[in-house]
Amino acid sequence: MTEMKYIKNLLSTSTGTEGSLLIVKQIYDTLIDEVEKVLLPRSEAGLYFGPGQIQGSSIDVDLATGGISVKVVAEGADIPIDNESYTSTNLKPTKYGVAIRITKEMLEDGKWNLLQHNIATTGKRFAENETNLILTQLQGCTNNVGGGAAITISDITTGMQYLEDADYTPTTLIVGNEVVNDLRNIDTFAEADKSGSTEMLQRGFIGRIYGMNVIRFSTNAAPSTTYAKYAYVIDNRYAYMIAEKRPVTVENFDLPANDMSAASVTQRIVVARMRDTATCRISTS
Repeated sequence: MTEMKYIKNLLSTSTGTEGSLLIVKQIYDTLIDEVEKVLLPRSEAGLYFGPGQIQGSSIDVDLATGGISVKVVAEGADIPIDNESYTSTNLKPTKYGVAIRITKEMLEDGKWNLLQHNIATTGKRFAENETNLILTQLQGCTNNVGGGAAITISDITTGMQYLEDADYTPTTLIVGNEVVNDLRNIDTFAEADKSGSTEMLQRGFIGRIYGMNVIRFSTNAAPSTTYAKYAYVIDNRYAYMIAEKRPVTVENFDLPANDMSAASVTQRIVVARMRDTATCRISTS
């Protein structure tokens, strides 16, 4: 009885330190990774050029800009001469890179392969950088709809009209976190969700609106947190293009003098707008 009383006293101490020594602990041997950010898929790029298509350090993309028009011709008169106009855009991939260095002691003593885990995390950073590059290009478009505190149906349809007036077809609505919240509070779409309509909404508004695919991007992967207030109506056939001279590449090596294992992770990539008027930016305050 005395021994049991002694144990109870240990468990009821003010600090709990002594009592914790009597509790069996299990150390979880699986690393809980960071949350995945929502990124923009490459399927939305109008053009993608891989390493095999870029012979030198850059690639030129030629775009027709119109210019030919049909004219009335009088009998016996010369037929007017007219020609198509063209413009060229040069895409020169920029090199991005991160070096990782892990001491041999950390590799020997760690519960996980720290080098491989760091490489995997670095791969995520490169994917986030690509979304960052895309958003920067979309943000620079000429067409802009200035909204109020929250996005409205009128904002969306006006953005669509900008594209349609230039003969493009709105295919995608790209939205930040705050705009997604606004959409969820628009009665028209909320009622469609309640009725089970999958044409207007799917998976919490990340579905289709007015025939456009709705794609959300994580504000934490954007160039700035203010991007959460933006939406972009695009024609994904013409909005932007990607040129990737070097995919994400990992080169492992050792540093004997420092007793370290290391890796270099690099990528050469560039994103550019293809046709400026194939995008309309919608901003909220």
